[in-house]
Amino acid sequence: MTAKLNKAALEHARSLVKKGKVVRDERDDWSEHAPSADDENSFIDKHGWEDFAEWHLGEDADASEETKGRFSFPFGDFTRVHRCAVISLESRAAQFDHDDIAKATKELLELIDEG
Repeated sequence: MTAKLNKAALEHARSLVKKGKVVRDERDDWSEHAPSADDENSFIDKHGWEDFAEWHLGEDADASEETKGRFSFPFGDFTRVHRCAVISLESRAAQFDHDDIAKATKELLELIDEG
């Protein structure tokens, strides 16, 4: 996977945090808080792929358009940013050498923790 930072998604996440639309949960909560495949499908049906992309900090331009495989590093539940998701994706991005995504998530986490 050659995920690159989705700058529109980062701006969306920052905007949500600044508006207070954030869940300040714990690191290990993401497995319970992450949207299910059915939740994702429902969101895509209602809002489309462009809005779905705005909830993922990673995008693989080599993957087929309008597929979930194109998007990675989700940070929320389609209504709020989850701190646990940001923590999880920061370490995962660093682990797989997605330095631009790891750096952006670290800054996003700092913004969340300031609030």
